[in-house]
Amino acid sequence: METQDLFQHVINLAPAVLTLIVVTLLLALMNYLMRRNQSGELPVVRQVILLLSTAAGILLVIFVLPISETSRGQILSLLGIVITAVIALSSTTFVANIMAGLMLRAVNSFHPGDFIRCQEMFGRVTERGLFHTEIQTEDRDLATVPNLFLVTNPVTVVHDSGTIISATLSLGYDLSHRHVEELLLKAAEDAGLSDAFVLVGELGDFSVSYRVGGFFDDVSKLLTAKSNLRKKILSVLHKNGVEIVSPNFMNQRVLPEGQQMIPKSYLEDLPASEGASAEEIIFDKADSAAEKESLKQEQVEIKNRIAEITELLKDKTGQDISILETEKATAEKRLKEIDTNLGTLNGEKPDDK
Repeated sequence: METQDLFQHVINLAPAVLTLIVVTLLLALMNYLMRRNQSGELPVVRQVILLLSTAAGILLVIFVLPISETSRGQILSLLGIVITAVIALSSTTFVANIMAGLMLRAVNSFHPGDFIRCQEMFGRVTERGLFHTEIQTEDRDLATVPNLFLVTNPVTVVHDSGTIISATLSLGYDLSHRHVEELLLKAAEDAGLSDAFVLVGELGDFSVSYRVGGFFDDVSKLLTAKSNLRKKILSVLHKNGVEIVSPNFMNQRVLPEGQQMIPKSYLEDLPASEGASAEEIIFDKADSAAEKESLKQEQVEIKNRIAEITELLKDKTGQDISILETEKATAEKRLKEIDTNLGTLNGEKPDDK
């Protein structure tokens, strides 16, 4: 009798167990497919869809359990109380970060690959999620920043069309500001900056503060450009006999009269040593994210164009047909190349698809 009761319980639980297995497999398959075909900001959408799908799966399993309606109602009530309590207890962080993530996506002020600064945090965006934004810093480290932090603090985004590169230094009152301006403008031009300018920042007790800068269009080389500007300032000023040292330096260490703080064996014509680009090493993941973003945008544009050509081919006749068909074939070929490149960037092998 006990064996029959046990067997009957197993039979009654079979639909619930089968439903649980199917729900688990469907959620895993959904997660895999969305990760494989993700675009732009889909990580946020994917997390929301998976969260809702998981909740729906739990409800489905509860509904197929072999229990009475009263017990099922009690379980659903208990589940509702637990969810309400969790949301209430974690609303200051959990829900707030979700809302902040949705807000950042709606505002869309920055994308993967962009340089951003928020308080002391500076780096390139590698990923935007539902709860946090990942930034690759100047030390190549990956920093996880809560979305709520980015919403409640001012965020500076470096425009991809270019930005201003500048450097600040202090020189003595014994130097003519016109002469200093001329030298600093030359240093900015030698550093590859356009529309160079020099500003007098502050008239201190012992020195004058100058700011030299200019427009730089290749933001992917931002760190190298800043370093090159400082190098050119040193080169131009030292070559023209201008020492870069605060005048009150004489109060701390007595120097022979007429001695200048310029390297004795300064070789202006010595070629600069060339190594790997700092940005290629530091922002490797951010570069990959930016490349993905660019390819996905191009992918959308090509698909829209193919759709337009398909509609035109239905109406056009004569010579236009061959031109449109050629353009469509070229677009489809480029689309396949983009799919391959995206697969490579996502870590897929060519024969995975």
